[in-house]
Amino acid sequence: MRRKEKQVTDNASIEAIIAGARVCRLGLCDRGQPYVIPLCFGYAQGVFYLHSAAQGRKIDILRDNPRVCIEIDGDTVLKTGESPCKWGMGFKSVIGFGTAAIVTDPAEKCRGLGLIMAHYGGPTEGYAEKALDATTVIRVTISELTAKQSP
Repeated sequence: MRRKEKQVTDNASIEAIIAGARVCRLGLCDRGQPYVIPLCFGYAQGVFYLHSAAQGRKIDILRDNPRVCIEIDGDTVLKTGESPCKWGMGFKSVIGFGTAAIVTDPAEKCRGLGLIMAHYGGPTEGYAEKALDATTVIRVTISELTAKQSP
């Protein structure tokens, strides 16, 4: 990281940034072309869970190339100044690299959806079987996670 003074290294602080975020952006590579999409997410112990329809571009890309990047940001505040060079942005962000896999185990699928719902304060149990069958859950196991903040 170029700006070491902005780096966040404390795991509790990194997890607090993740816990406070509303949107996760998933970065994929579609045959050399970048593709980024915003998603709802759940997180626990170095694993992100995402949900999706069973078909679509994201699923096609993941089947071809499971290497992904996750980006989360929050606490963004525009800082104005007297001149253009005095403007800036306060923020907290997390970047993670990992490998995505489509979850096939029904128990893990429910656990992943429960983490997503818990992240947003919703009910974590009681999924209709028809809805479970129609929903794809993606597990992203993180191999590298970095965070930074600018007050």
